[in-house]
Amino acid sequence: MTGTQLALLVVTLLTAAVNVGIATADLAGARFVVANSAEVGVPRSWLPWLAALKLAGAAGLLLSLFDAAPRFLGAAAACGLVLLYLGALVFHLRARVLYNLAFPGFYFATAVASLALTVSS
Repeated sequence: MTGTQLALLVVTLLTAAVNVGIATADLAGARFVVANSAEVGVPRSWLPWLAALKLAGAAGLLLSLFDAAPRFLGAAAACGLVLLYLGALVFHLRARVLYNLAFPGFYFATAVASLALTVSS
């Protein structure tokens, strides 16, 4: 396994894991998720849909690790997550909720790293 392949594996697993974690919090209606969503102007009714997108992205990333999966699957999943978290960053900036911008920023960074490594491998 090359260094790039190892990096792809580690970053893909990290990105998938954090997305499953936050999607679970979305679906459970965790207090911090509901409060943050309200603060940035995301209706609570959107949470299950956002969780579904996060889970779909995580599933696509994980499936892309298998040789039998289409090569573009990981790139498409990562691209979807990049766009999702870019939207989250926009919502935070628009609402001027900057004190916790690091959270969507972290998720965005993992998605960008997954996309970059997927495309480069």
